[in-house]
Amino acid sequence: MPLTTTQVIPIFRIFDVGKAKEFYVSYLGFTAEWEHRFDDNSPLYMQVSLGSFQLHLSEHHGDGCPGSTVFVKVTGLDEYHRELSSKNYKYLRPGINNEPWGARSINVIDPFGNRIRFNEYTES
Repeated sequence: MPLTTTQVIPIFRIFDVGKAKEFYVSYLGFTAEWEHRFDDNSPLYMQVSLGSFQLHLSEHHGDGCPGSTVFVKVTGLDEYHRELSSKNYKYLRPGINNEPWGARSINVIDPFGNRIRFNEYTES
């Protein structure tokens, strides 16, 4: 029987929980779904989501490599851009890029060097 893929959830390495929550929850509008630590003195592992896009954020050494990129297909890019712009986030103010592959995108970089490319196709 062939393997069936049911979902892909990227893992981004983080180094500061407060900065991660400020960026992902307060700025980008993700929902913090759950957090896990083995004990009070262990690194955090958490899941955040934006619509159906789920992302794991981890303080664990070896979970992800800072500077990774996730490409996300979206709709509603203009509205999302307006929402981000209205927050006047001090560390990042992305624009909308017209891409040569028939798409528009918003590229964001988190405080740890990880990138998300929100990509909306304009051509079929």
